[in-house]
Amino acid sequence: MMGSGTAVVEALLQGRSALGLDIDPLALRLGRVKTMPLDVDSLRQVGVRVISRAKALLSDLAALDGYLSARFDEQTRAFVDYWFLPATQRELMALALAIEEVPDRATYRFLELAFSSIIVTKSGGVSRARDLAHSRPHLDKTKIPKDAVDQFAVRLRKNLASIAQLSANGVMVVPAAGDARYMPFADRSVDLIVTSPPYANAIDYMRAHKFSLVWLGQPVGYLSQLRAEYIGSERIGRAGYGALPDRPESIIRQLAERDSSKAAILRKYFSEMQTVMSEMYRVLRDGSASIIVVGTSTMRDLDVQTHHCLADIAVELGFDVVGIAKRRLDRNKRMMPARFGKKGDSMIEQRMHEEYVVGLLKPETRRNESGPIQKAQGVTREYC
Repeated sequence: MMGSGTAVVEALLQGRSALGLDIDPLALRLGRVKTMPLDVDSLRQVGVRVISRAKALLSDLAALDGYLSARFDEQTRAFVDYWFLPATQRELMALALAIEEVPDRATYRFLELAFSSIIVTKSGGVSRARDLAHSRPHLDKTKIPKDAVDQFAVRLRKNLASIAQLSANGVMVVPAAGDARYMPFADRSVDLIVTSPPYANAIDYMRAHKFSLVWLGQPVGYLSQLRAEYIGSERIGRAGYGALPDRPESIIRQLAERDSSKAAILRKYFSEMQTVMSEMYRVLRDGSASIIVVGTSTMRDLDVQTHHCLADIAVELGFDVVGIAKRRLDRNKRMMPARFGKKGDSMIEQRMHEEYVVGLLKPETRRNESGPIQKAQGVTREYC
């Protein structure tokens, strides 16, 4: 659950080797580009050529309309027509075609990310969405999107400045597609885990990410199927889940008295996180730590105490909980969510002012001549 790659970027800057996994296609693109030292001068030159090429393609609107017709299936075409004005579609198509002509894969990925960032922004970027990156997108028929090619040029300059600060330091940092519930790592092979999993009743990131992913060749139908696989998604399915520790079971029962469907969603979330933390325990070396950064959630006016519930699950799996610390969030430095108009008292605003850092330790396993001895049950010491 690497997300946009903050932890692996910090590993790179600290000269530490790191592997990051995520299921989200846009998160993977972000992580890969942010950890890939590139030649800034070469990127700038290619970027200028891409902008020039896009402007040349815009001189033939009929050809662009033909490319647009062939680009999307029926469902994706309806999505694009709803959220993007015809003029913006042509500008985005011209940029996409120009970027696709770039032969170097690393440079292509960098430019692709700059392209994506003019669509998924706090303001909704060049789409007609009013609040794309914060909550459920709303169509704003009065919005006049800025020129996509001009916005690409602006974003390109900013991204070039950011990438110039990276240095590989001879370490290996690999963001890769993967599922935290089934990690492709050997037992006891990892020295440290730092992750921020989705929250229960979380922000639906795919709801925003698909705005750019459809332009990067991902059909809406596929993205909807992938979204259902995310931890924290509201699609329940038919899978059965085992018992949880007392605290999460109690909270789920309380929630079921208010809303049985929300209770089922919460059980799915805690059960999937139980699977994730079991995997974390498996891959960690004895005596190694895991840091989980998570926010709590309010469901039907009930605080589900995500941080304490995850700590209880961790203890049951064998971890020691070293501590739980509260961290205040600066709302002006975070991407999601934002306040619009007089909606400052919304539930999503209320629960996003703080998060919790849960420190876990996998204890050392004592050994005797006949082999490993089962370690003692983990101990939790809660701090807030």
